[in-house]
Amino acid sequence: MTYIELYNALINVDHSRTKRMEMSKLLASRPSNVATLMEIAFQVYDPVSCKASWVLEFMAKEHLNHLFPSMDTFVHHIGYVHFDSAVRPMAKICEVLMKSYFQSKDQETRDALNEEHLESITSTCFDWLIGNHKVAAQAYAMTSLLLLGRKFDWIHPELRSILEKNYPDGSAAYKARARMTLAKLP
Repeated sequence: MTYIELYNALINVDHSRTKRMEMSKLLASRPSNVATLMEIAFQVYDPVSCKASWVLEFMAKEHLNHLFPSMDTFVHHIGYVHFDSAVRPMAKICEVLMKSYFQSKDQETRDALNEEHLESITSTCFDWLIGNHKVAAQAYAMTSLLLLGRKFDWIHPELRSILEKNYPDGSAAYKARARMTLAKLP
């Protein structure tokens, strides 16, 4: 699929689970198109980038390994995503990656992510957590940072400090996830 063909196909994707799943399955059968999908997802001023992000999230949940050849691109660009409807799926992809790396200890994931990737994800997750982002992105960032703290010992104290500081002004959903995260911190 060319860039234009994929871009035009994404225009027809809406936020429904069915449409996102259909596009994800189509691309999963052609993993070479993931790089093009990421290219569209990181055109951060184009509203179609949100649709590409949704599809990328679905792909990550089912075929995480398809993202690995483009991991440098992913970690280099995630911090530039700014539309809320694109930040949430990017944060979810980070959470999926961290769960695979730290909880499942999937060797393929561990081989695909180097220290620089983990540091970049850490930085972006902190930005999402302290920035003006919706709770879903912040919740995924909390989980990712909790897991990343197993590798980088400075993360847990910083995460605790941020959660305790923002807790009083957080929404009910923020407070619920913050309580869960704080309970798991050493």
